[in-house]
Amino acid sequence: MPGSLPLPWALVAWCFLCGTLAHAQASIDRPDPTSMAARVQACVACHGAEGRATREGYFPRIAGKPALYQYHQLLHFRDGRRRYGAMSELLQHLTDDYLREIAGHFAALDLPHPPTPSITLTPAQRERGEQLVRVGDAARGIPACASCHGQALLGIAPALPGLLGLPRDYLNAQLGAWRVGTRRAFEPDCMARIAKALDDEDISAVSGWLAHQPMPASTLPEPALTQALPMDCGGVPAAETRR
Repeated sequence: MPGSLPLPWALVAWCFLCGTLAHAQASIDRPDPTSMAARVQACVACHGAEGRATREGYFPRIAGKPALYQYHQLLHFRDGRRRYGAMSELLQHLTDDYLREIAGHFAALDLPHPPTPSITLTPAQRERGEQLVRVGDAARGIPACASCHGQALLGIAPALPGLLGLPRDYLNAQLGAWRVGTRRAFEPDCMARIAKALDDEDISAVSGWLAHQPMPASTLPEPALTQALPMDCGGVPAAETRR
């Protein structure tokens, strides 16, 4: 064809064009290196893009979790109350103020959740799980999950996390860690007390029931507590007194 480049030069031109477009796209996709989005790349390597979590299921979603809750968890990992070597090493030299910035960044992200996975539960597990979540077990000193984590189970700002959208294995692991003392919080550690009152069947029923629940259209935590907590919990603002 008149005016056409010879094939070798056409291939060179095509490769150059593709490389230029790829570089331009990478420049668009790459966050400003001074932004918090760029500085938390080590976080999203495990917790998924923008903190959405991954299919792997071991690392929880952190996008949209209440800011004070996330800040406290970062402190717990850095200071040894929660034990996970990679997190502790990553955070060991970071200041309180910087951890607060990280927590605020992820708390501000309001992103869609993936579809809820199918969970197989027996009728007895379903009934027991819902009872513990909605009512608790007063005879054993176990308050309802909803009395602290919100009636919608999406958490309550600024310090109480949501329980929906978390994998069953992750929930099992965290309750187990509280039972054996490898996960701790500020004293009084109400979750450790509750977890130690649960037996294996209770934990399996609660985690399965929670992991099975569909996510509502709005997944934002409640803005504030409307009643006092049923027990004293460290890390919750002091104004929220026990009823």
